[in-house]
Amino acid sequence: MRTQVAIIGAGPSGLLLGQLLHKAGIDNIIVERQSAEYVLGRIRAGILEQVTIDLMDEAGVGQRMHAEGLPHTGIELLFEGQRHRIDLQALTGGKKVMVYGQTELTRDLMDARQALGLPTVYSAADVAVHDFDGERPRVTFQREGRSETIECDFIAGCDGFHGVCRASVPSGAITEYEKVYPFGWLGLLSDTPPVSEELIYANTPRGFALCSQRSLSRSRYYLQVPLTDKVQDWSDEAFWNELRLRLDETARERLITGPSLEKSIAPLRSFVAEPLRFGRLFLAGDAGHIVPPTGAKGLNLAASDVHYLSTALIEYYQERSQAGIDHYSQRSLARIWKAERFSWWFTNLMHRFPAEGGFGQRVQEAELDYLIHSQAASTALAENYVGLPMA
Repeated sequence: MRTQVAIIGAGPSGLLLGQLLHKAGIDNIIVERQSAEYVLGRIRAGILEQVTIDLMDEAGVGQRMHAEGLPHTGIELLFEGQRHRIDLQALTGGKKVMVYGQTELTRDLMDARQALGLPTVYSAADVAVHDFDGERPRVTFQREGRSETIECDFIAGCDGFHGVCRASVPSGAITEYEKVYPFGWLGLLSDTPPVSEELIYANTPRGFALCSQRSLSRSRYYLQVPLTDKVQDWSDEAFWNELRLRLDETARERLITGPSLEKSIAPLRSFVAEPLRFGRLFLAGDAGHIVPPTGAKGLNLAASDVHYLSTALIEYYQERSQAGIDHYSQRSLARIWKAERFSWWFTNLMHRFPAEGGFGQRVQEAELDYLIHSQAASTALAENYVGLPMA
């Protein structure tokens, strides 16, 4: 097989990149090691910044998102038993975010790609990338017991944190930065109405909690738990009981519980790989960086990578210019590190860190108090939450 851009990974970043390139007349093939059903079964974030919304529209797949997504103009911070609203729209000159599940976004992109008949290989085994430091990179894989090869001009590594693309870069060519947090998020998905119209981020003596949603009838809740906890240790009843203890009185009264559709524990980490370009191989999304889910930056950072990479590749093919390609890593990393900083700050603000003792807790309480009483501090939070401008 021969194509212009081989995309490794059929998650949101790979599918969105493929759609944008196709609309610009650039051939691409997507190779995914998992099945389509597995990709759609992954439960992920569901808060979209404007940059992601705009890219979905540019790709021509935003219709259902606008029809079913829930615009949010604020968030609530809960601490010392009281809720305090951060008015995102007022503090940022009219900006807001949209709640729309990553699974639904992925489904929209999959359906669009299938309707166009664009080539996608699912359940590909032994995926490998070759010769990306030269002029003729290749992708090899096994499909139904047969060895296949894709010859291409460029390879886009959109295959996640554990994918083959970053792992194929020589160790001396890449620098990795990582911070691992001493706790995880226990998440529960249920077909129950949300406890609040807007997201609630709770800092409590028992640990962090987040009340989120996927729709008006489907809710997603999270609890900070030790890394030693196992999902099987948490019955649905135990989860709901602990969540109640971390909410304010009004939320406890409004909380509607039900059986879990999915329950999992996710460790929290910050991670960045530098650079994001290696010859004709580019890393995008989780292949190049991870953020804690606090602040919902993961999917949106992947979308901004796709914006920079698609623009660079379109410029290369339409204008025969390498300027965008040469600056892809630098431009993406500038935005990535700002989002990493915000996610790190928000995580440190809202979670309990027992090892830091009473002093650390009192400093955290002082910062929360300052945040809600200072318009400048609230504005900084709001600007980062809705997404910083694209450079």
